[in-house]
Amino acid sequence: MTDTTILTERRGHILIVTINRPEARNAVNAAVHIGIGTALETAEADPEIRAVVITGAGDKSFCAGADLVALSRGESLYPDDPAQQAWGFAGMVSHPISKPIIAAVNGFAFGGGCEIALMSDIIIAADHAQFGLPEVKVGLFAAAGGAFRLAQQLPRKLAMEYMLTGDPIPAARAAEFGLVNHVVPLTDLLPTAIALAEKIAGNAPLSVQASKRVALGIEEGRIAADAPFWEHNTRERGVLMRSEDAREGPLAFAQKRKPEWKAR
Repeated sequence: MTDTTILTERRGHILIVTINRPEARNAVNAAVHIGIGTALETAEADPEIRAVVITGAGDKSFCAGADLVALSRGESLYPDDPAQQAWGFAGMVSHPISKPIIAAVNGFAFGGGCEIALMSDIIIAADHAQFGLPEVKVGLFAAAGGAFRLAQQLPRKLAMEYMLTGDPIPAARAAEFGLVNHVVPLTDLLPTAIALAEKIAGNAPLSVQASKRVALGIEEGRIAADAPFWEHNTRERGVLMRSEDAREGPLAFAQKRKPEWKAR
């Protein structure tokens, strides 16, 4: 890919995918969506790629989620191509592939960034990393899978606290409850993720891929068990996005002021 929004690097049987918008805290716009989705398509189609590592540029942000500044300007965060739209937010959240995905979380993973991590199979986090779904603070909700995946991957009461307050989850706390596999110093982050990817890649690739598909219920590029969640998600999002509060939240964020909620 010539666009530098997403960087890809082949390292043996590993594909490293880097969100390269550090000036925007690696927030997701349409170019990020296309870049990640295309990288996953490449990984799935290439038998020489046996694992994917996804990370963010810099040492502060893995991904800040949706680009709310772009959203406040009326820009779409999704591409025009319906086939690419079907990949879900960031080209990933409803785009399951058979190849294992390891998220190397190099900073905060908030909103859609947390949802990218939740969609990954394994998470390695830098010790200063944080996770969170702060959408409720800006008039939105975690509509890219976070509203159901956080409750699936954490104890439900804990997930509800973090989702309804929008508060961040420190990496150590996330690891304590199994959301994160390993917490390491930042300098060890990518080497640890790559070493784990190489260990996986050393196993029989078709066995690894079949194991992932069975574990997650992936058939024909979809996770069947997720279908009712996505249908409910779409209905709720349709109602919410027509509200005044959903417009007020991103606007207040862009204007760096406290939002004025009207519950309508």
